[in-house]
Amino acid sequence: MNAFSDTSQSGLSVKNLSVTFSSGGVSHTAVHSLSFSLTPGEVVALVGESGSGKTVTARALLGLSGPHAQITADHLSLNGRSLLANTEQQWRKIRGAEIGFILQDALVALDPLRSIGTEITEALTAHKWGTKTTREDRVLQLLTQAGIPLAKERVHLRADQLSGGLRQRALIASALAMNPPFLIADEPTTALDPSVQVQILELLKQLRAAGHGILIISHDLGFVSRLADRVIVMHHGHMVEEGRTADLLSAPRHSYTRRLLDAEPGRRPPRPSTPARQTALPLLEAHNLSFSVKRQDGTRKHIVQDISLSLFPGRTLALIGESGSGKTSTARMIMGFQKPETGFIDFLGEPWSRSEKAGVPESARRGRRPRLAAIYQDPLSSFDPRWTVQTILDDALSVIHVPKPERMTRIRALLDQVRLPDTLLSKNPLLLSGGQRQRVAIARALAVEPSVILCDEPVSALDVSVQAQILDLLDDLQKRLHLSYLFISHDLNVVRNIADDLIVMQHGRIIESGTAQDVLTHPRHPFTQELVAAAHLIGDATSSLPS
Repeated sequence: MNAFSDTSQSGLSVKNLSVTFSSGGVSHTAVHSLSFSLTPGEVVALVGESGSGKTVTARALLGLSGPHAQITADHLSLNGRSLLANTEQQWRKIRGAEIGFILQDALVALDPLRSIGTEITEALTAHKWGTKTTREDRVLQLLTQAGIPLAKERVHLRADQLSGGLRQRALIASALAMNPPFLIADEPTTALDPSVQVQILELLKQLRAAGHGILIISHDLGFVSRLADRVIVMHHGHMVEEGRTADLLSAPRHSYTRRLLDAEPGRRPPRPSTPARQTALPLLEAHNLSFSVKRQDGTRKHIVQDISLSLFPGRTLALIGESGSGKTSTARMIMGFQKPETGFIDFLGEPWSRSEKAGVPESARRGRRPRLAAIYQDPLSSFDPRWTVQTILDDALSVIHVPKPERMTRIRALLDQVRLPDTLLSKNPLLLSGGQRQRVAIARALAVEPSVILCDEPVSALDVSVQAQILDLLDDLQKRLHLSYLFISHDLNVVRNIADDLIVMQHGRIIESGTAQDVLTHPRHPFTQELVAAAHLIGDATSSLPS
């Protein structure tokens, strides 16, 4: 099938769509002359890196481009009806009823103050569907259809009371409220655990089988290869390649498509296995850590139970597990942000945190605090929005009392270490790409001359090609500076590229540990086996394709 066919009256048809944004007398075209079609029961994927125009395209198809956007097209229609001259009132009738929209981040997309049942009910009420009783029945039906067990019990829960997978299912249920024939899914599995990704993949397959036409927006070619009938590759707003999924991924014609394929974690070689030197003393040790929170009924919910770990010089220890497994809570205790209920932590051979009432005061940690740095998933939220790159790095250097006259030289050296030009010094992080922001975050971590860097999902929100660059950078810095990493992730295909040692967590406990190669090659625990199988299903889809 061609990228565009104007003969079909049943489906979504786009011919030479362009989207231009104008502000302050400056214009920028985000999408250039894009053409494609989507028919019932078909899945078409738009793939490409951030800034390629994927989401801009999706929003144009829903009338959500905003007041500063100019939309032009030779043809833009749904089931033979032109959408180009739609009023806002006409768009409201289409959204949800004829085209459903599944957003990337369910925690942001769902109202944090309302239950998921209320969210879905609102979608039905907006289209004046049914009575109060029939809407209540429809909500439970939708939640069950989306694969949420115990729907009657969970219908009254808020998004923050659900796991990542259940939140995403609730979002899909909301998009399906009016049973729209077409769905747009914008990065529906980004930052989800591999096993949850597989569940969402199966749900989307069921929707395709039921006759829904689905436009998938993704940078994950492994996921796309398991679902899409056709793939459109976008780069800087242009379609650079289009074709049937198997053909395009097995024999890509454009160099950009080949670059995306080569960056897939499943195609990158695993980290060579090197045993830890038995003579080396661990830089960081945690023994029998536990932590719990109080429920509304007065009982306590165990978040972390009996966690012990050792991080050795120059090595990377990865903590993996699904959302809610206790990874982040463990990280907070290791950083000294949360006091453990039981157990203790030593850092650089001295007490760092204790569960005893007296504990370890921050004053006793302050001198070693710079030796333990952190890189987070979303660097933008960890930066002061008012600061430039120079101010961010200058502030980090002030922590270790670098004299002001020396700081600019050190700042330029830090940018050089993370392969950024000094022309970015005056830029606000908002104006940087995701990869550039993460490099600034790494430079900030390096500024305090750490021995250990905690990396909390540092690449999960990045495009695969940028992921590859950041992982290569972290590996190079580790070798040159003899750094140790505590790497928190849910993505086994990323972990296999960077980890020496591996700890698998489930329900707050360690269920398996060992060298990364041993655990990922010969998993013993059923849960680890499930994670590895799910990672293979999603990530290995492109690994056997020709390079």
